[in-house]
Amino acid sequence: MRLTRYFLPVLKENPAEAQIVSHRLMLRAGMIKQQAAGIYSWLPLGFKVLKRIEQIVHEEQIRAGHIPLLMPTLQPADLWRESGRYDDYGQEMLRIKDRHDRDMLFGPTNEEMITDIFRSHVNSYKDLPMTLYHIQWKFRDEVRPRFGVMRGREFLMKDGYNFDLTKEDALHAYNRHMVSYLRTYERMGLTAIPMRADSGPIGGDDTHEFLVLAETGESEVFYDARVPDLKLGDREVDYDDRDAVKAICDEFTTLYARTDETHDEAIYAEVPEEHRKVGRGIEVGQIFYFGTKYSESMGATVVTPDGSRVPVEMGSHGIGVSRLLGALIEANHDDKGIIWPEGVTPFDVGLVNLKQGDEGTDAACDALYKALGKAGLDTLYDDRNDRAGAKFATMDLIGLPWRITVGPRGLANGVVELTSRRSGESVEMTAQAAVEKLVEIYAAHK
Repeated sequence: MRLTRYFLPVLKENPAEAQIVSHRLMLRAGMIKQQAAGIYSWLPLGFKVLKRIEQIVHEEQIRAGHIPLLMPTLQPADLWRESGRYDDYGQEMLRIKDRHDRDMLFGPTNEEMITDIFRSHVNSYKDLPMTLYHIQWKFRDEVRPRFGVMRGREFLMKDGYNFDLTKEDALHAYNRHMVSYLRTYERMGLTAIPMRADSGPIGGDDTHEFLVLAETGESEVFYDARVPDLKLGDREVDYDDRDAVKAICDEFTTLYARTDETHDEAIYAEVPEEHRKVGRGIEVGQIFYFGTKYSESMGATVVTPDGSRVPVEMGSHGIGVSRLLGALIEANHDDKGIIWPEGVTPFDVGLVNLKQGDEGTDAACDALYKALGKAGLDTLYDDRNDRAGAKFATMDLIGLPWRITVGPRGLANGVVELTSRRSGESVEMTAQAAVEKLVEIYAAHK
């Protein structure tokens, strides 16, 4: 994409309404525009990152054996009355009436609707286990929306729901989700720590939040400093192998990690003093096992091998897709702007022409731009007739992981400059070598 043909409304000054880094940088980088309190339009740059995050979530859910579908944003209130949550959920639920005076709501979550879908089509234990999920916009009428997409009213969320015959099966689904989430966050360049948490209005006895450590996190967290060093890395995971999946979950939850709601000072005291840490965390996902809470009240039952009929065991599992974008910025920025990890960057590389209008430099940039595209690299080419400082500032602000700079002096020596946004280090090499280096880098993030 040529920048002269792109819509990138960057701001030079910090917006007064932005209280945290991610909100400020998203506004400055032209990623979002507020339309109402807690409601945003996603401009092209922000939308590209959002779709990349969404794609990673889809890939890892499908890898774990989960089946995608799509449910509507509006839900009939009668389903929520069946489960008993319609009156209990509180003022965060946006309740509306259609033209026939029927009670509707803008879905804050989908336990009731997915249970209705299941009970309408599944009758036998032979169809289990089953996990269905979707990525859809949700609405919760926050009393005080703030921090940009971190605590908005409208948000994009992946929510999945498992249906199993036994509690043992459902707990395997719980563990399977924990592992798939760990891999999802790692692919985005994030360390998200699973911490036992409160289940809130979803219900159930077993739940873990996934928190990214950041100063702006809403939860106080107590943790063993060795926890963030845990990585899945390249290890293969057989999601049908219950023992292997449970072993990974145990590995990631054995070291102490608790929110302020679940902190146990006695357990924390057992952590070696040099490893005890207190910080703040941003919640980016949560998994729940809640048994038959919804299946009993809504009649979601299956016939068992002995011919009896039992309510299915269930759990729900959410990832805040739009919230993740804010968390990524909170964890990856400096005083110049955003620093995107390669897995979620809106463009793989920025191409800067230092002397727009110079015949030789223009020709070299055009050739390099085509070569990058042919190699499968998504490139933002700054072809504006502007000074070099302004071009560098824009690239630093929007945070592309790599930048190739082309100018007359380098071309005279047969080289371009490849710069890492994260380290700031620059290396001179031929244009072809730069392309090959970037191809190698991004191959590791596929």
